[in-house]
Amino acid sequence: MPILQCLIIDDEPLPLALLSDYINKTPYLQLAGAYTNPLDALMAAQQQPIDLIFLDIQMPELNGVQFMELINGKCKVIFTTAYPNYALKGYDLDVLDYLLKPISFERFLKAAGKAMPVSQAERALFVKVEHKIIKISLSEIQYIEGLKEYIAIHTLDKKIITLQSMKKMEEVLPPAQFLRTHKSFIVALDKIDSVERNRIFIKKNIIPIGDTYKEPFFAVINDKNLL
Repeated sequence: MPILQCLIIDDEPLPLALLSDYINKTPYLQLAGAYTNPLDALMAAQQQPIDLIFLDIQMPELNGVQFMELINGKCKVIFTTAYPNYALKGYDLDVLDYLLKPISFERFLKAAGKAMPVSQAERALFVKVEHKIIKISLSEIQYIEGLKEYIAIHTLDKKIITLQSMKKMEEVLPPAQFLRTHKSFIVALDKIDSVERNRIFIKKNIIPIGDTYKEPFFAVINDKNLL
């Protein structure tokens, strides 16, 4: 797996510290520098190979949009900001993603994953279990079950309980591989053995298909010729 060299640029120390921590927790990212002054960061980006920049938009002296125009496509950029009205301009500049503060680790991972080569698209999910963060390969996940404020991630050989919402998990997982089938279930499409009426069979497990999700579910599996 390639290691991406990253810069963080933000005029506030709190997001700098948070994103630095996120990068240090992510195996395929390496922090090359964190800057409050965008001019110093611009010099650093010109003097060393940088793959990815987490770039605040609203900064004095040089804002994020101006900074991106100056680096002229030298590396990939993910915008970070507290102002959602900048999103459209960001996508006009062809940024990878747009992170709205406060940024969760799950949302950070989803954005960072877009910087990886296509061949590395299926990697891992990082979840907090008690006092540690553990890595789960996406290819091992069979389905995810909602348990009120917790979720259970059912893999090929174990069940992992973590404090998380189904909505956030749905945002993190790649939609080409995972699909919501019920308010309490997300399934890995390649793990489906069969479907009978409103039930999905994955080995000995039976997952319901809710009325709200029935039409999009069958549209996806018919499009993919899964059944």
